[in-house]
Amino acid sequence: MAQGSGHGPRVVAVMGVTGTGKTTIGVLLAARLGVPYAEGDDFHAPAAVAKMSSGVPLTDADREPWLDRIGAWARGRAGLGGVISGSALHRAYRDRVRAAAPGIVFAHLTGDRGLIEERLARRQGHFMRRELLDSQLAELQPLEPDEAGVTVDVSGTPEEITDRVVDALRDLDRSAATR
Repeated sequence: MAQGSGHGPRVVAVMGVTGTGKTTIGVLLAARLGVPYAEGDDFHAPAAVAKMSSGVPLTDADREPWLDRIGAWARGRAGLGGVISGSALHRAYRDRVRAAAPGIVFAHLTGDRGLIEERLARRQGHFMRRELLDSQLAELQPLEPDEAGVTVDVSGTPEEITDRVVDALRDLDRSAATR
């Protein structure tokens, strides 16, 4: 399961807007797949974290080095597998990561705005301010049909969501095998 093109375990990037549970699901998914997990937020430069902490959205120029570091991590895990989290809101961002790590697959966590707002209201100690949800939702470009990935609803428990991601990845593998 979660094999990448016959070259061993794949790297999965868990993506979505703030509050969808990227870290929680990423950690659970990595444990389920038996691969390492990397927190995408840890790849941000301190200046970018300071910007987001003050409620200022990042620019594309702010994101480029972050995307490059994520791509380098994913490339280093090619054939070994891994799970990394990151918003990856724009197709261009995903393409940039994919250029560095062609076998990567994206798991887009999505859900009802009210549920996401409720989760953000309960979250403490995270630099991403709740006010940035609007800008992220406005910027979000969902996965397109030609992108390797799956889209999963975030309603339910973290275990239920992880089950859905695992099932969707399994379906993706089956689909790829029949082509």
